[in-house]
Amino acid sequence: MQSPMERKVGPAQVGMRLDVFLAAQPEIGGRSYARRLLDKGLVTVPGAPVRPSLPLALDQVVTFTLDPDRSFDPLVPGLPLPEIPVLYDDPWMCVIDKPAGIAAHPPDDRSVRAHTVASWARATFGDLPSPVEDSRPGIVHRLDRDTSGVMVVGKTQAALDALRTQWKARTVAKEYRCVVFGEPRFHSDWIERPIAPDPKKPDRMTVVEEGGRESQTYYEVLERFRGFAHVLCRPKTGRTHQIRVHMTAIGHSLVGDRVYRSRIRQHDELPVDAPAPRRQLLHAIRLSLAHPHTLEPLSFEAPVPADFELLLAWLRTNRSPDPDRRGR
Repeated sequence: MQSPMERKVGPAQVGMRLDVFLAAQPEIGGRSYARRLLDKGLVTVPGAPVRPSLPLALDQVVTFTLDPDRSFDPLVPGLPLPEIPVLYDDPWMCVIDKPAGIAAHPPDDRSVRAHTVASWARATFGDLPSPVEDSRPGIVHRLDRDTSGVMVVGKTQAALDALRTQWKARTVAKEYRCVVFGEPRFHSDWIERPIAPDPKKPDRMTVVEEGGRESQTYYEVLERFRGFAHVLCRPKTGRTHQIRVHMTAIGHSLVGDRVYRSRIRQHDELPVDAPAPRRQLLHAIRLSLAHPHTLEPLSFEAPVPADFELLLAWLRTNRSPDPDRRGR
């Protein structure tokens, strides 16, 4: 075991978060490793509860012990890493094809012990930068757990900051594919409806008439079937569950979505002999942005996954007959 080290809080560090203070120490050198020491109980602050967001006071003494096991992950000890295809990798960033079923990062309450993109990235690339406000190493943006497709990981602090700036400025072009219940009235249209947390169901989002955050999604119908459609979506904003909420709001819930169902489609089901997906059929197929270091314009594409293609193939083969519906 390493010998404990002490650091006294100076005037310039008053009010600084404990995890940020630790990350600035040369022996630690990053927020993800700082959070690792906190998670393992290797940090003490006399007279104060040790937590990442603890604001420090003048002359407080922070004691920490370095952990020689740089591969430690407090969430998933002993679990094998998931297989995540890499689309692009260089010293500044990595672009992956995230499979469905893997969350971008662990929940805030850490109630689920499973590998995430964040834990995979940390195990694959070592310590990665993390936003000041939380411990999500390398995470630039999020995809829902059951949404597949292109996702970017930042590998240096400068790259992470540059990439997050592009997302905030809405200069990143995002394209998704989904399969929905029903056939949209228009071939293409913009959905411009604010989104806010659902007051009746805090874990969900909903469109609202007043308040909420500005939200814009362009959609275009690629293929029409009897009672279904294959749809392209380009969200301009990046709100939580935006595509799922917006498509549900216009009466076209995503096939496989167990959370968001429109009132007119709430009893719709796939035909009995159709291959039923185990998740919402939403795939981030393409992402275009500027390289965080060279500023070169780049575009990445993730192939449509097997469960998505399987249902599309069935719908194309059975687009003419009027199939029996479950529960109808």
